Amino acid sequence: MEKKKQIGIIGAGISGLIACKYMLSKGFDPIVFEARSVVGGVWIKTIETTKLQTPRPLYQFSDFPWPSSVTEDFPTQHQVFDYIQSYAQHFDLIKHIRFNTKVVGIEYEQGLSDKDLEGKWKVVVVEENNTLNNSTEVHQVDFVILCLGRFSDVPNIPEFPPNKGPEAFHGKVIHSMDYAAMDYESAANFVKGKQVTVVGFQKSALDIAMECSEANGLKNPCTVLYRTEQWNVPDYFPWGVPLTYLYLNRFSELLVRKPGEGFLLSLLATMFSPLRWGFSKFVESHINKKNRLAKYGMVPKHSFIQQISSCLITIVPEKFYDKVEEGSIILKKSKSFSFCEQGIAVDGETTSTTTPLKTDAVILATGFRGDKKLKGIFVSQVFQDYIAGSPNETLPLYREIIHPRIPQLAVIGFSESLSNLYTSEMRCRWLAELLDGTFKLPSVKQMENDTVEWDRYMKRYSGKYYRRSCIGALHIWYNDQLCKDMGWNPKRKKGFFAELFEPYGPLDYISPSTTN
Repeated sequence: MEKKKQIGIIGAGISGLIACKYMLSKGFDPIVFEARSVVGGVWIKTIETTKLQTPRPLYQFSDFPWPSSVTEDFPTQHQVFDYIQSYAQHFDLIKHIRFNTKVVGIEYEQGLSDKDLEGKWKVVVVEENNTLNNSTEVHQVDFVILCLGRFSDVPNIPEFPPNKGPEAFHGKVIHSMDYAAMDYESAANFVKGKQVTVVGFQKSALDIAMECSEANGLKNPCTVLYRTEQWNVPDYFPWGVPLTYLYLNRFSELLVRKPGEGFLLSLLATMFSPLRWGFSKFVESHINKKNRLAKYGMVPKHSFIQQISSCLITIVPEKFYDKVEEGSIILKKSKSFSFCEQGIAVDGETTSTTTPLKTDAVILATGFRGDKKLKGIFVSQVFQDYIAGSPNETLPLYREIIHPRIPQLAVIGFSESLSNLYTSEMRCRWLAELLDGTFKLPSVKQMENDTVEWDRYMKRYSGKYYRRSCIGALHIWYNDQLCKDMGWNPKRKKGFFAELFEPYGPLDYISPSTTN
C-alpha cells in the first residue's frame, strides 16, 4: 500500500483549517503546526469592538453555513471565532493540529535518486512551552502549505531619525497588536484618562479611536494622525443599491482590463471606462454625503475603484463622524511625524517656536509586515529572495498560490480579496486537485509570464497599494482561472442575465458541477 503523502500546514487560522480539510478530502495526511493553543488566527483575540468587515453571506464556508442564531450582517468577533471553532470541530480537524508548536524554519532537501525525484521539506519546530530549553523537533513532509496570516505577529513600525523615535517620548508607545492582545479591562485602563494619539486610518485605528473617545469624551479627545484620506464605507448600500451589484458580478468585471484577456474583452473594458468612472463617482458621492467628508476635509484624492481594487474597504464604526463632530475625536493629517519628550512633532508644523502635539500615549495602528514574516520562514537565502521578489512588484505567485521556482510549496492567504475566507477556500480546493493529479502546472516560464500579467493589473488599478496583491475587483475572473484548471465549468448561474448581473459568492461554488 502506497504511503499517504504528508502535507505540512503552517498556521491554524482560517486558511490553515480549510487547507487541512481539503487535504483530508483527497486522502492526504496533513499535520498542522499552530504556535498558539487554539484555532482561529487573527480572530482568537481582537480589539473588543471589532466586527466582521465583510457581509456575512460573503464570508462563509461553502459547505458549512453560519448558525441560524447569527442574524447580523456583520457578526461580532466572538461570533466569528465560534463559527471557525465549530467548522474545525464539525470536520474533525483538531486531531491533526499540533498546538503550541512554533515553526522556526523550513528547509528543502532535494531527492537523492532518480526514483525519488521529489525532495522533502524539513520543518523545524519548537514547542512554545519549552522555549527555555531551546529544544527543537524536525518533521519531514512531502509538501508545505504556508498559512501564516498576513495581519499578525510582525508589526509594521515606522522608522524615525536618531533620537526622534519612541525612546525620546516620556509616554508609552505600543502597536495596535499589543493593544488587541490586552484583556479588555487592561485595554480600557491603558487609554482611560489619557490623551491618546492613534496613528493610522484603517480598521484597527478607527476601532481604537472609538474606544478611546467612549472612555474619555471631550475631556481628553483622541487624536487620529493619518497620512492619506480613505473611502471608508458607512454601509454596503450606496444610495440604496447593494455594492455587490456594482462590483461583485460579471458585468462589473467587463469594465476592467483583465490579465490574460483577449482583444474583444480589452476593447469592451476600454469602451465601458466611462461607466466604470460613473460607478465609482456614484459610490463616492454616497460615502461623502453619509460621512460628511467634505465638511472635515476628508475627501480622498484617489477613486473608489482604486480603494476596492486595493482591498482597503473598511466599515466606519457607527457614529465615528458624530464623535468627530462633537470633538472627542480629532483628525489630523501628516505625511510624517517624529517623537519628542512632550509628544509628537508633526511634519511641517513643529518648529522651535511651535509646540508639539501633546499626548500621553501613542498607539501605532500602522499594519503588519506579512512579507517579512513569509520571507523569514525559509532557511535558504535563495528561497527568501525568491519569495520576496522585487520591491517594485507584487509577490510573484502563480494563481496567487505557487511560486514557480520553489518546489512542493504553496502560500494560502497572502493575496487579499474582499472576502478572504471565500478566496482561501477556492485556493485550497484548487491546490487539493493539483496535488491529487487532476491537472499539472504549466512551465516555470509560463507561470512567471502569468504573474507579470497580474502584476500589471494590480499596478494599473491599485496604484501605490499594488503590493497588497488584491484580487478584490476581479474575483470572478480569478475564480474562472481556478475552475478551468480544475476542469469545472466557471459559469455557475442559471441563465444569461443571472450570469451577467447576479453577484457571485461562496455558495455558487458548493460543488464542482454548475447549477445549470
